Parts: sequence; C-alpha cells; structure tokens
Amino acid sequence: MLQQVIDRRLSGKNKSIGNRERFLHRYRKQIRDAVRKAVSGRSIHNIEQGEDITLPRRDVSEPVFGHGAGGTEERVYNGNQEYVRGDHIARPPSGGGSGPGNGASQDGSSEDDFEFRITRDEFMQYFFDDLALPHLLRTQLLPDAPEWKTHRAGFISEGTPTNLHVVRSMRKALSRRIAMGGDARRHLRGLELLLAAMLQDVSTTHGEIVALKGEIEALRLRLRQIPFLDPFDLRYRNRVRVPLPVSKAVMFCLMDVSGSMNEARKDMAKRFFILLYLFLMRHYEKTDVIFIRHHTQAAEVTEDEFFHSTESGGTVASSALVLMNQIIQERYASSEWNIYGAQASDGDNWQHDSPKCRALLVDKLLPASRYFAYLQVAEESQNLWEEYSMVQKSHPNFAMQKISDASEIYPVFRELFKKGAPA
Repeated sequence: MLQQVIDRRLSGKNKSIGNRERFLHRYRKQIRDAVRKAVSGRSIHNIEQGEDITLPRRDVSEPVFGHGAGGTEERVYNGNQEYVRGDHIARPPSGGGSGPGNGASQDGSSEDDFEFRITRDEFMQYFFDDLALPHLLRTQLLPDAPEWKTHRAGFISEGTPTNLHVVRSMRKALSRRIAMGGDARRHLRGLELLLAAMLQDVSTTHGEIVALKGEIEALRLRLRQIPFLDPFDLRYRNRVRVPLPVSKAVMFCLMDVSGSMNEARKDMAKRFFILLYLFLMRHYEKTDVIFIRHHTQAAEVTEDEFFHSTESGGTVASSALVLMNQIIQERYASSEWNIYGAQASDGDNWQHDSPKCRALLVDKLLPASRYFAYLQVAEESQNLWEEYSMVQKSHPNFAMQKISDASEIYPVFRELFKKGAPA
C-alpha cells in the first residue's frame, strides 16, 4: 500500500524551513550581535517585534574554488559568435576577476551587505539567549504535574527490539551454551582420547571401535543441537521514569514612585521592569511575579497598577523591603521557592531609613534569596546607594548598577542577569 506524507507546516512562498534553521544556527553569533545593536534603537513598546538584520558580506561568504594559473582548460560558452573550435583564447590578467569577495570594482561599486528578516520569536530568542536567573535550583516535587526524566535501570528479559542490547544478549547466550554443553564436552574429550588409545591397541576389536565412534557422534550431535541464540538469552535496556523537582521561582519587583522620581526616572524604571517581565515570561513557566510600589508606604499591586498608576509621595524605601519580607514569610518558603528581588529607585531616601534598608537586606532578605538586584535611575550617589555599596562587598548574591539614560537600560539589564553572574 502506497503511503504519502504531506507536510502542512506553515512556510512562506519559496522559503525552506530547514535551510533557514541551518543558516540561523550557523551564524548564531553574528545574528546575536546584530540583534543587540538593533535593540539599542528601539523603544520598550516595540521590543517584541521582528527585525531586519544586516550581516556584513564577509561574515557570510562561502569559500570559492577556482582554477589556478597555467594548465589546459576546456569550457563551453553559450552564444559564442566570435570564436570557433581550435582558436586560442588569452587568459585575463591576474586580479581582473569580478567574482564575490573582490571588494569594490573599478567604478567604485561594491556588493551590499546580506540582509534578512527574523521573526518576533527569533528576535526575542536571540535577545535573551545568554541570560538566566542566577543560582536557580530545583527545589520541589509537584504531585499534580511533575516533570519526568528517563533513567537507565539495568536490563530486563522483555522489551522492544529498539532497546535490544546485543552484547549483553550474546554474552548470555554464550553462558547458556557453556552451561548446557559443559558435561557433554568433557565426556566427548574423554571418549576421543579413549578412541585414540583403542586405535593403537591391536587387541581392540572392530566392533568396539564402531560402538565408540557411534557414541562420539551422538555426543557431537547433541552439542550441535544446542541453539546458538535462544529467546531466553535476549536482554533489553530498561528505562524508568523518575519525577524531577521543579524550579519554582518568584520575582519581587520593587519600584520607587516617590516625588523625587520624576517622569523620566519613572519611565526608565518601568522600562527596566518591562524588560525583566518579558524575560521571565519567555524563559520560566513556573515563575510568580510580585509587583510592589512604594513611597512612604508600600503596597502590593497588579501588573496594570504597577506600570500605569500615578500615585506619588515621600520616600521610605524600607517599607517595600518590609512588605517583601512579609509576603515571603506568608506565601513563599525559601525551602520550596527560588526567591529573587529587583529594586529600582533614584536613591533619594529618608536619611535615617537607609541604614534600616541595609539591615533588612543583610538580616532578612538576602539569606532567603538567590539573588537581589538594585538599579539606581540617577547618576549622583545618594544615601541609599552608599548603604547598599557596603552590602555588595560582603554578599555575592547582591548586585547594583546605575543608569542615567534610557540607552543604558539594555546593557545594564544584560549585566545584571547574564549567565553566571554574579560569581
């Protein structure tokens, strides 16, 4: 019966999915660098769109093989009206070719760079390619929807042909043949020695020799009837599924919305948190995001309120840290959750409150957290920055950065959440 397989995957006209995937894999580094350059000119609102990527021609050039100088060469030229068979054609001068890789021609023209478009998903994949939540661990087994991993668990006597272990099966067959024919072979060797002695003994009758040969032949037949490979010998690789603990994580986003945070600073903080939110939603399925806004008081808010509310006031940064600690105690046990925190502020805090923030971090939050990042959206050093600087010196799971312009958001974000950082 003739079977046909129809590929109904969506693919653009005259495009090959396989060739495209091979191209993206081959020039991964160049495309990733081009994506990073493209991001610097985007606003946060269109970060998830596709992009026209331009790669230098030299980065995607392929080796070209040609004939060297000298030798005899035969070619067929289409539309020839000048030469006939037997004419000798002079070689062009060295370096006069105009093939790929020769740079600009004599008239000043040159080849364009290679340009192609990547999709939204491909753009986000390359943008977040080398980022990760630091120190993420698998902490808990979920009974309702566990993750499974297949492990080898020895060998079994029944299974599918694809799991057949040939060496183990042949070893088992050899052991069986040795065990089943051991006594018979020893008896056969004894009879063969006896036959050799009887043939040299002149007193041995012909009938005795015939009888002994018949017994020897019967033993040999018995040994030949032992099967070389029996279904009992077959051994199959055994694989079992075991549940894996999942990497449950929670990210606390703490944003200062006090009066000292003008619109430009709030906009930079919001852009940073939008980028963080996109990163988490794309790479980590089992991740909770807690949004906390604070001025003199802190409150847990929804995603929409976090990015769009216009509430403002004085500055007591410790209120956000206290609320974060309360939520951890009530809902997120550190033994079951990977706890992360990201705080954005201009650093202008009440003078007597900044030491309290440092104490909360050192005594409460950092011991329970995998990683905590502080972003100051102002260039000048404030009292909160000075207190946090002392925390950074003694706690490797704490990192801090400054930005004063929107163009610095992406490099700083990558620095805070690159794989392996902080050490």
